[in-house]
Amino acid sequence: MSFLPMIVIFVLFYFMLIRPQQKRAKEQQAMLAALAKGDEVVTSGGMVGRITKVNEQYVTLELADGVEILFQRSAVAARLEKGTIKNNK
Repeated sequence: MSFLPMIVIFVLFYFMLIRPQQKRAKEQQAMLAALAKGDEVVTSGGMVGRITKVNEQYVTLELADGVEILFQRSAVAARLEKGTIKNNK
C-alpha cells in the first residue's frame, strides 16, 4: 500500500508533463520536415523571413529584398501564414 501514492504521482506526472512534451516535439519535427521554399517562418532568435532554399540541414531565409541568411533548419521556431510578412511591412 505504501507504493500506491508513488504510482499515482508517476501516472499523473506522465499525463501532465511527459506526454504533452512528447506531442509538441513530434509536431515540431513534422513542421521542420515539411518546410518548403516560399514558406514564411520565425526563427528561434526572432528573425522573420521567407524561405528561398531548403536542404537537409539548412534553410536560406530572405529577410528583405536581396538580404539572405543561412540558418540551421532546427533554428526555425514556427511557420507563419502566407502574407504575414507583407501585411506587417
